[in-house]
Amino acid sequence: MPLSLTIDLSKKDTEHFTNALKAAQKAAEGKSADSIITAAAKLLEDAQGVAAPDFIRERLERLDDMIAMVRDEGWHLDDEDKQHVLSALVYFADPKDIIPDHVEVLGYLDDAIMIELCVRELKHELDAYDDFCEFREREAKKRGIEPSTVGRTDWLDSRRDELVDRMHARRQRDGEGFGFGYGGSSGYGKSGYSRRAWRPGMFRVR
Repeated sequence: MPLSLTIDLSKKDTEHFTNALKAAQKAAEGKSADSIITAAAKLLEDAQGVAAPDFIRERLERLDDMIAMVRDEGWHLDDEDKQHVLSALVYFADPKDIIPDHVEVLGYLDDAIMIELCVRELKHELDAYDDFCEFREREAKKRGIEPSTVGRTDWLDSRRDELVDRMHARRQRDGEGFGFGYGGSSGYGKSGYSRRAWRPGMFRVR
């Protein structure tokens, strides 16, 4: 029998995670983008072998999308936008956890909460990237090619530029910086979301 739980975070609770992110960012000073991405990807790799509730696994998949955004050759974020995403990923590169990840069921709960907060902060980036991946897959199929083989092309770059412009406009409208102050969660319960368009991800929801 399924059991539904709701977690409400107070201002004090969110301040705790904000401070944890700031501490991780300070600890990550001097680290390369590759080392941050590799460490965050290691968390996903380890999570594959751990039993976790759907709530956690769905958010781990969204972390996979954040990693894919900075790895995707077709999306090719510029340095400023990439740094915006990396500023979120540094938390997951920090080995210090509130709940040890090997604990069954709840081991990734603190990571899932942080992912949810980062998803809200990166809502416009994730929305734009989802649209980009869907467009790439749809257009690649029309051309009889596999989406995974598409790098940078004129027909993809033009759509990518439109989506990045939209992303910038919406982000500027809502304000920037990691304050967890805007947006709703992105991607959960989306129609057809369980069948995502191709992206260079590594996490698979079971």
